[in-house]
Amino acid sequence: MATLSLSSSLSPSPRSFLPFSSPPQPSTLPISHLRRRLLPPVIRRTDSMGSAPSAVRASPTSGFDSTAVDALGDVSILVASTGESVLFRDLWDQNEGMAVVALLRHFGCFCCWELASVLKDAKPRFDSAGVKLIAVGVGTPDKARILADRLPFPLDCLYADPDRKAYDVLGLYYGLRRTFFNPASAKVFSRFDSLKKAVRNYTITATPDDKASVLQQGGMFVFKGKQLLYARKDEGTGDHAPLDEIFDVCCKVPVA
Repeated sequence: MATLSLSSSLSPSPRSFLPFSSPPQPSTLPISHLRRRLLPPVIRRTDSMGSAPSAVRASPTSGFDSTAVDALGDVSILVASTGESVLFRDLWDQNEGMAVVALLRHFGCFCCWELASVLKDAKPRFDSAGVKLIAVGVGTPDKARILADRLPFPLDCLYADPDRKAYDVLGLYYGLRRTFFNPASAKVFSRFDSLKKAVRNYTITATPDDKASVLQQGGMFVFKGKQLLYARKDEGTGDHAPLDEIFDVCCKVPVA
């Protein structure tokens, strides 16, 4: 299993959005101080979560700019239950603690609800392996609580990033084209039953008031202490990390 130091990073790129009645114009946030190079991907097909080729895994031979992932530790997000600010580095043991960090899309995205539902069902397995589940979504804590109450989802695992600071630092995708024209989004149709179950109590009121936020794509990361063991950026809406890959990484690495 290749490991990356927490000083590794991912590249910035355009960002993406779920269909909305009057979609805002795509925009690109200037983050020139966080210029990064994306790891050369290892692409493979897996049947988990209706996947097609797009899994981006860490390469053991690539060199990295330390800025972005180092900067992630200093990013503050909000506890969903209280609205209290907390630093990323304080969410898990930075020496040997294992954590699965899921950066969801916005809290009003039905694909976000589906991923949250899948993670909730997987939480007992994470717990038994000593792995902490951390789910972060775009929006304010009150929007996060709507998802937590109606899905439901454990509030003690849920955080809000209304300014998308963590997403910017990690260079996750953003933009209209990613939402409507990226072939990876077609995976959603292969998970109809899972999606139908997740949105049983769905409400669009969980959508952020800042409609530009709905352009944001997410990603999945696995850490052991300060080491980044797994990193995957969603290519399009609903292009979630295969759960089997997450289990292979976090539930097979010895936990101190």
